[in-house]
Amino acid sequence: MSRPDRGLHFAKNIKVMDWLKTEILDQVANLFKGIHHANQQAIIDSLSSLVISIYVMARRIGLSYGDLDRAVTEKLKEHTRDGHQLEEWYGDLSSLDDYINKR
Repeated sequence: MSRPDRGLHFAKNIKVMDWLKTEILDQVANLFKGIHHANQQAIIDSLSSLVISIYVMARRIGLSYGDLDRAVTEKLKEHTRDGHQLEEWYGDLSSLDDYINKR
């Protein structure tokens, strides 16, 4: 790749990262609107878009999807072990860990 091509590639990567950041913020806003209006389809759409954007952002910064998956499962185990309130009150974290490990 020649010098001008590398510069163009670098600029394109910056633009994509900026787009992903705004996409994440936009989907968080849409999620809150969906919750406010009790719109289940809007909630699901926003949450799924957030998950996709986060995976793509991880890849753009050099992490593999597997790296992110492993970090999530490790974080779930850590929070479960440390007595996170969501785990103590509802068992959400161990339930999610079980779900992820069965897929």
